[in-house]
Amino acid sequence: MAQRIVSVDGGSLAQAAGIRAGDELLRVNGETVVDLLDYEALCADARVRLRVRRGGEETEYDVEKDEYEPLGLNFETPLMSGMRLCCNKCLFCFVDQLPQNARPSLRLKDDDWRMSLMMGNYVTLTNVSDHELDRIIRRHASPLYISVHAMEPGLRSRILGTPRGARLPEQLKRLAGGGIEFHAQAVLCPGLNDGEALADTIEKLAAMHPAARSLALVPVGLTDCREGLHPLHKYTPEEARGVLDIAERWRERLLKKLGTRFVFPSDEFYLAAGRPLPEDGEYEDYEQIDDGVGMLRLLETEFSEAYADLPEERKQPGGGKTLLAACGVSAAPFLRQMFAAHPLTGLTVDVRALENGFFGPSVTVSGLLTGGDLVRGLQGAEGAAVLISACMLRDGETVFLDDMTLEEVSRALKKPVIPVGRRGDEVLSAILEASTWQGRW
Repeated sequence: MAQRIVSVDGGSLAQAAGIRAGDELLRVNGETVVDLLDYEALCADARVRLRVRRGGEETEYDVEKDEYEPLGLNFETPLMSGMRLCCNKCLFCFVDQLPQNARPSLRLKDDDWRMSLMMGNYVTLTNVSDHELDRIIRRHASPLYISVHAMEPGLRSRILGTPRGARLPEQLKRLAGGGIEFHAQAVLCPGLNDGEALADTIEKLAAMHPAARSLALVPVGLTDCREGLHPLHKYTPEEARGVLDIAERWRERLLKKLGTRFVFPSDEFYLAAGRPLPEDGEYEDYEQIDDGVGMLRLLETEFSEAYADLPEERKQPGGGKTLLAACGVSAAPFLRQMFAAHPLTGLTVDVRALENGFFGPSVTVSGLLTGGDLVRGLQGAEGAAVLISACMLRDGETVFLDDMTLEEVSRALKKPVIPVGRRGDEVLSAILEASTWQGRW
């Protein structure tokens, strides 16, 4: 497999060796380079042999370097191959629930284990062959993030809509035996993979510890665009409490046995159940925070620590300027309580819970609010500025899920809309900075 080189970094080892843009990389250390994972693993050594083709002629280059020092080669695609797409037909697939006016890029169903390694994306492994599984082990691709959902093969196949789902227990055993660690998640659907099925999943995954490092429990996400799809419903408070009861029994048992609680329900389960979030220490290393596990508790902990460093004269309640903090319906009560417990002199933070008009009111998380939701929910609201979670925007850009830009929303509301990172100290800094803003947008 030839990998076309599109550019060579100036002053790099590759340039010094004489490699040019337009050359084709054929092999590294005698091995074919399938993708970026192969390339980086093979090029990590202190001495690298490169087989390169130029104009039909092949040349071998010996490069001596420091371990892990980059060669300076750039290729046509970031992964040096195409994206691995999903082959499942999941009962709860969120992409199948998108509104008709969602942009095409949102409809891409990827299921690429390489992105799991590099970005923490969850994958099902249904499109991973035995040969590819061996490559994962050979390349020490660890840790991975794996969507388990259920460990009972028949149930998992039903949930994923493919018989390939039944192979997971065997795949996990091979990964664990090869020294690969993984974090797991179970997207839970009421009456489907909770209850006894959940207890079975926890028990079987915990038996693979320490290769299995943790299990996140996440409630199914449902939009209002489910016509013709498998009938599912959101967790009721009673059903959510049932999940938490099972999780808590196992958390106590596994903490004594393994030294870790292992099972970590997402914030959404606690909010749906009307129960307080666990304390900071109960989240251990927050290894599942990107799956919505402990995000609010860590936010409050970091906010409190940053708040404690403020001088006392800045901690007097009430009055002065008002800032708007826009969020989803589920997080609003927690944020109101957090801000009320940490007053700021001459400043009020008005938390506004916004209904999701793009996906439907059943979607209550902040990250899926759109620019249109902000405009509809905050039109005419009094406040010097609007603070939003940066997760509402496309990564690295200023565009919402409905393709409205941050500038368009700010102009519509006639006030600055300020994206804020998820750390508590970032939130406090943003509030204090926004409170100094003067004038109109």
